[in-house]
Amino acid sequence: MEYTTGAMTMRDSPDEAAYVGQTDDELMQASTVFRDGLLRGQVVLVSGGGGGIGRAICYLFGRLGASVVACGRDEAKLARLAANLERLGAPNFTQAMTVRDPVQVAALMDAAWARFGRLDVVINNAGGQYAAPALDITPKGWHAVIETNLYGTWYMMQEAGRRWIARDEHGSIVNMVIPVQRGPGVGIPHTMASRAGQIAVSRSLAVEWAPHGIRVNCIALGIFASPGLDRYPPTARPSFTVNPMRRLGDVHDVAEACVYLSAPSGRFITAEVLTLDGGGQAWGEFWPLGKPAHFRIED
Repeated sequence: MEYTTGAMTMRDSPDEAAYVGQTDDELMQASTVFRDGLLRGQVVLVSGGGGGIGRAICYLFGRLGASVVACGRDEAKLARLAANLERLGAPNFTQAMTVRDPVQVAALMDAAWARFGRLDVVINNAGGQYAAPALDITPKGWHAVIETNLYGTWYMMQEAGRRWIARDEHGSIVNMVIPVQRGPGVGIPHTMASRAGQIAVSRSLAVEWAPHGIRVNCIALGIFASPGLDRYPPTARPSFTVNPMRRLGDVHDVAEACVYLSAPSGRFITAEVLTLDGGGQAWGEFWPLGKPAHFRIED
């Protein structure tokens, strides 16, 4: 069986290339429902900007007229991103750093305002996880995931909010999470804990900061074709497309969802979790380590 998803054609048993997803050129030319210039004059900050989903977000915001600030840990990936944003004519600034360090986060925010004089949107896309049996997760591994996903998101939100409120400016925050309500997340308990925390704190700040015109939302991601999928063992792959649409998602779809929540189209949306998983929360399953024999039910 063959099906087409965006710029990418895949099969039920996709090869390695299919897991990588869309190329830079494909993402930079992908069709969009949004009009040209929609975000002209605005500034977006994207953490994890050098990864597959991050690049898609940066390119679309840049194509729609926004100036782009991107951070990540890989200088080479950020350099490639910056070069492509230049090709799109999008003003940009990139910085290699870790969101796990609040001092570095504060410095990034200062640099963004110094460079562009404003900040309109923060997209917390940086994150990390790895699949492992619960008893094999070390304290160091647990802390690494919690600190990146939950603490990093908190530091970014707090520093952006601090500056918006001090300047009496409005802002929008979008946090990347996973559909924790679907569960059970066997093999990624650290991720489940951190993502659930992100959702909870996002809803808390959405209410607290609503009087300041600051909106906070989450996007819960299913499985998307991107380089990050190579972190999972081959035994996980059969569950990648167990959703009603029977396919992987496109990272460009995530970018469009970010624009929807950040643009005027999302002005009455806050404290929300928008789920992009091909209907997986209604019918589907994901086994990061592969489906245990105990749960295999034969027809």
